Amino acid sequence: MTHYLIQYIEWGVQHAAVWGLLLIFFFMTVESSFIPFPSEIVMIPAGFLAYRGELLLSSPLPDLLLAILFGTGGSIMGAYINYFLFLKLGRPFLYRNAKYFFLSTETIARAEEIFNRHGEIATFICRLLPGIRQLISIPAGLAKMPLPRFTLFTTLGAGIWSAILALTGYYLASLAGNVSYADLIVNGKENIHRYFPWLILGLSILIIVYILLHRKIMSSKSAVLK
Repeated sequence: MTHYLIQYIEWGVQHAAVWGLLLIFFFMTVESSFIPFPSEIVMIPAGFLAYRGELLLSSPLPDLLLAILFGTGGSIMGAYINYFLFLKLGRPFLYRNAKYFFLSTETIARAEEIFNRHGEIATFICRLLPGIRQLISIPAGLAKMPLPRFTLFTTLGAGIWSAILALTGYYLASLAGNVSYADLIVNGKENIHRYFPWLILGLSILIIVYILLHRKIMSSKSAVLK
């Protein structure tokens, strides 16, 4: 599947200045919905194109910021599709028709388990975890998670993930010279996997800080109510 999709990415590169940002938004919307699609194939080349100044503004840093912005926006749109769709359709419909959404009941159950165990913060955490990141918006919709909080946590997680991938492509472009886009994607995925423990460590620190602040705020509210 990756090899097949790379061909479309290479075609898109030829039209990047005109259509690049819209393609980033579109494919990240698809990636963030229930349709299987690797975000690395979109955001790593986006960072590469930004470094070369081949996007809208023809300037590396502004193009990089735009790529991250459009990638994050597409991720939010795809998450909204899952959220509102299953908010309306409900849990029984989803389990009866899971195969039509390219899902298995086991995968859905696992996403629900994670969401129920870790609460709303799972919407943020799972946006950074391959294999579950696209699906965590489904139990959020089923649980009728408040839309402002869903948007906040999804934006934070999607923004960080989009930035990581785009910066990977940006960095590789600074080293790559005339490397092909197929090699770029493969090398970028390897770098993500290589430094994944450090990413998890940083994420863990953020989560601990969030939990401590959350408990402090809740304790303050409890004291006021008493």
